[in-house]
Amino acid sequence: MSAISAANEPLMPVELIEFLPCETPDAWVAWALENPELLLIDHAQCEKKAASTAMSLMYRYVDHSELLTKMSQLAREELLHFEQVVALMRDRGVAYRHLTASRYAEGLRKLVRADEPGRLVDILIVGALIEARSCERFARLIPHLDPVLAKFYRGLVKSEGRHFEDYIMLANQLSEEPIEARIEIFRAKEAELVTTPDVAFRFHSGVPA
Repeated sequence: MSAISAANEPLMPVELIEFLPCETPDAWVAWALENPELLLIDHAQCEKKAASTAMSLMYRYVDHSELLTKMSQLAREELLHFEQVVALMRDRGVAYRHLTASRYAEGLRKLVRADEPGRLVDILIVGALIEARSCERFARLIPHLDPVLAKFYRGLVKSEGRHFEDYIMLANQLSEEPIEARIEIFRAKEAELVTTPDVAFRFHSGVPA
């Protein structure tokens, strides 16, 4: 898989590209371009959920100082992104509303172990996959977007890449054993989720049914 998105922009970290099990299918990109309002609304929900997940980790794992610092930073950045997406929606006359969640995150979380420290390590791996896939999808969309949205998403590629790195660093740091085998389990499920049919478009949905 190339480390460079369509139109050779933007360049993404090689580690991030290699971490993902596959590219986002072209059918999803076309589906996204057919649903610009849903793309923005669900993007806003994803940013809000990412902030919520980071804060939940802060509340649950108070004895890991580096996790607390990284998740605090991540939560603030994700909430800023949420505000920015809502502002873009307002400028474009798109009303924010609740959408049902895609099967993506829940599908990954079903594989999370129940016992600690495995549970925390798995949650961090899931976070890394979500951030990496988000980064890759922003990059896939950028060549097809208007200049304002393309510029915004270009900035998000950089921040999502940093979030991916933080999640992987923490997973490695807090695991009692090498995490490669666990990563492969989640990568296999992630590939299934992004390449199989979905009936409703979402930012992390599979291909159209």
